[in-house]
Amino acid sequence: MIVVAASAGGVDPLRVLLRELPADLPAAVLVVLHVPPQGSSVLASILDRAGPLKAAPAVDDEPVRPGRVYVARPDYHLLLHDGKARLSRGPLQNGHRPAADPLFMSAALDAGSRAAAVVLSGTLDDGAKGCEAIERHRGAVAVQDQDECAFPGMPVAAAAAVPSAQALPVRELAGWILRQSRTPVSTEDQVYDDDMEREVSFFLKEAPSLGEPGGELIAFSCPECSGPIYEQKGETTSRYICRVGHAWSRDSMINAQSDAVERALWVAIQRLEERLRVLDRMRRSAEERGQRLSTHYFRDEEERTREALNTIRILQSSIGRNGDALLSG
Repeated sequence: MIVVAASAGGVDPLRVLLRELPADLPAAVLVVLHVPPQGSSVLASILDRAGPLKAAPAVDDEPVRPGRVYVARPDYHLLLHDGKARLSRGPLQNGHRPAADPLFMSAALDAGSRAAAVVLSGTLDDGAKGCEAIERHRGAVAVQDQDECAFPGMPVAAAAAVPSAQALPVRELAGWILRQSRTPVSTEDQVYDDDMEREVSFFLKEAPSLGEPGGELIAFSCPECSGPIYEQKGETTSRYICRVGHAWSRDSMINAQSDAVERALWVAIQRLEERLRVLDRMRRSAEERGQRLSTHYFRDEEERTREALNTIRILQSSIGRNGDALLSG
């Protein structure tokens, strides 16, 4: 069972990867690409033309078959359960729906050592936690060589989470997939993960609610719903999840918090600019009436407001630059 994730700069590597895979590939391929929730995606048709494998948008409860490519639909998580593709409108993960982590975690539970994950070009670190789960369940992980990536964030994060992951050029990843699909199933004992099983069941609507997330309650709030956040510590990375089920990796949490702060700063800028206009109008009105004390008061308030506005603009610019650096990494 092959699961593939990509984001920014990931369409071309996906096309190359599928072009190199043989028509008789003895495994199904499930693909998640970060796409906007609105409208339709043409990714499935692009991948269908890329190579000999038939690619189509995933259909809920459809049995997955070897030699076929199942593509996540916009605004739906794609999961694997009992050998079937499942679609879920569950909570955003790392700010995305579809996201890589739900697919990878469900594949780890469903396929165990038969699961092989590939992470291609993309920003931030969606998929890193899922790769860790796949390795823990005896599966294999490979990433696109970061020197070949338009945006290396996702492959770098996955490799950091799974030090044994192989970093390969896209054309060599196809050979790696073929080898993994023909590797005998591990006979090691099955790995149990109650927290992950509960979370996947929640996505599949087999559980009425997520309940109390595992992990430590920390002094953060969820960027999506402002609810309390729990930290789940893995061997190499942490994950942050709220009671609603929104989950965040380290980098996606930082990025989402930066977005929230930036939005708040833009609101503050708008309010201060409006205050300047009001003060300017009142000062001119006081001048026309010869009200010197009021004129001085409004002029002083204008100066203080202008200083505050300049300070907030500097902060907003700084946060924007830091976010750009995070996305490029």
